[in-house]
This record gives sequence, structure tokens and C-alpha cells, in this order.
Amino acid sequence: MQRWRGLEATPADLGRTVVTIGMYDGVHRGHQKLIGAAVARAQAMRRPCLLLTFDPHPAEVVRPGSHPAILTSLDRKAELVAGLGVDAMCVLPFTAEFMRLPPETFTHTVLVEHLHAAQVVVGENFTYGHRAAGTVTSLTAEGRRFGFAVEGVPLAEDTSDSGDVTISSTYIRACVAAGDMVSAARALGRPHRVDGVVVRGDRRGRDLGYPTANVESPQYTAIPADGVYAGHLVTRDPRSGASRERLPAAISVGTNPTFQGSRRTVEAFVLDYDGDLYGEHVGVEFASRLRPMEAFADIEGLLAAMAKDVTDTRQILGM
Repeated sequence: MQRWRGLEATPADLGRTVVTIGMYDGVHRGHQKLIGAAVARAQAMRRPCLLLTFDPHPAEVVRPGSHPAILTSLDRKAELVAGLGVDAMCVLPFTAEFMRLPPETFTHTVLVEHLHAAQVVVGENFTYGHRAAGTVTSLTAEGRRFGFAVEGVPLAEDTSDSGDVTISSTYIRACVAAGDMVSAARALGRPHRVDGVVVRGDRRGRDLGYPTANVESPQYTAIPADGVYAGHLVTRDPRSGASRERLPAAISVGTNPTFQGSRRTVEAFVLDYDGDLYGEHVGVEFASRLRPMEAFADIEGLLAAMAKDVTDTRQILGM
């Protein structure tokens, strides 16, 4: 998949495209439905499918200090949408200047002049331009003027015991923040994952017989609620960000209260593994929450709980 940042980097030989637009944070089941529609249109028209996304999140520019937790890094997003059949991804810097573009200027400059849209596929609630004044209705009218078609795709809903839930990044962030990884995975279509780099920690896990990979993630990453989880550690290519090996792991999120810790960390104990992960680019996938974070009265109590965590992880992962 081709990938570039900024309109000026658009390949000169791009040709007419089918464009889908959005943050696509999480690339959840609703996003997958929308992207699938765009890919299908592109294949039918024999044109490349191009996904247009933004960085940073528009909320941070519109309301500084309101940056939401991010479900997927740009590298992970690229990997996921490529797997859905997208041919190209353009990352557009979302700046204060860009935020002030009138809807018709966005349409002409971005979609017509640079991305050469033949069709645009967006969610039915899509808005664009200054103060989100543009809608699917206005985009359709502009499309007739500039020579491209527009399709608005209905939002996906998830039917659960508690009623119908519209799948959204906001809903998934709430699930992650509550430690409800099962509901998050159902909406995402896969386990929630935190990407980062393995850095040196205080090495207490190694001293206790449970060496952990201390994963340092970028600012604003959506970290699950404090607790212990069953899941996997995924090694990644440091250049492309592509996923490689997937290893079962018991994962701790929190401040290590038994040792009066103050810094919140994500640490993965990889089962049956004896390699060196320092400096590796990895992803940590959360399958299920085992228990809340606890402060134990002594090391023996902590070790007993950790042994049970490993046993429970094996059971949940079917090992």
C-alpha cells in the first residue's frame, strides 16, 4: 500500500480515485463496513481506493487539551486498512489553518485538485470544513459540480444483552478505559492493542522469576484500566510497523502498588519465552481482564497471585 503525508507528497501518477475520509481511529467494525464499501466501489470502477485520514486528531486543534485517547497508531492503522484492500493512505496534517477551510475549498483543493476523486465514500454522519458546516448533502451537490459521486454509508450497530449500541471509537474508548476488553474486541473485530517500544524498567519482575517487557507507548495511547490481563505480545517490524510474531502473555497495567510505584506502566510477561526484547517495537493485545491491580502485604502473596495469573492466561488463551 502506498502511504504519504501531506497533499504536496501525492504521487503525480495517482489518477482518478475512490476516496474514503475519516480519522478511522480503531478501524473498528463500523469502519470496516465503510472501508469495505469504498474498496468494493474502487474494484468495480478499476480505480485505486484511497483512505484520507488526519494527524493529529482534529479535537486537539479545535479544542486544545481535549485530545481523545488513541486506539490505533498511524502505523497500525496503515497495516489494518491495507489488510482491508485499501491501495493508498494519505495522512493530512490537521492544523488551525486547515480547520478554517470552507467546505467548498476543502472539496476543490483536497478531493479534486490533489486526490482526483471519482467517487467519495463516507459515513452518513460525515462533516467537513470550517465549523463542520459541510455534510453528505452538500458534498453530494459539490460532487455533481466537480464530477464525482458520493455515497453515505449507515453506521454499524452492535446488538448486545444491554441493547443496541452504535459502534464508535468513543464507545470503544469507554470500554478500554473500564477494562472491558471483551466488549472492546467485539466492537473492534479483534483485541484492543497498545503499540510501543520495550524499554528498561526496574527489573523487579526478573528478580521475582517473571521477567516482563516494559512497553512505553506514545502520548494519548488508549491504555486499559489498571489490572492484570490475558493477551499477547506482538513483535513488529521497526521500519514498516508490520506485525510479525504473536506470543501469549500475562499483562500488568498500573503503578505496581505492592512496591509503592507512582508511574503507570504496561508490562507483559511472555509465556515460555527466553529472548531479549529490549528496544523491540511491539504491540500488546488485551484479550480479557483477569483481576484488578492489588497491593499485596508480602512478596509471597504477590508471587502466588502471579502464578495464578499465568495459569488463568493459559486457560483463557487455550494453551
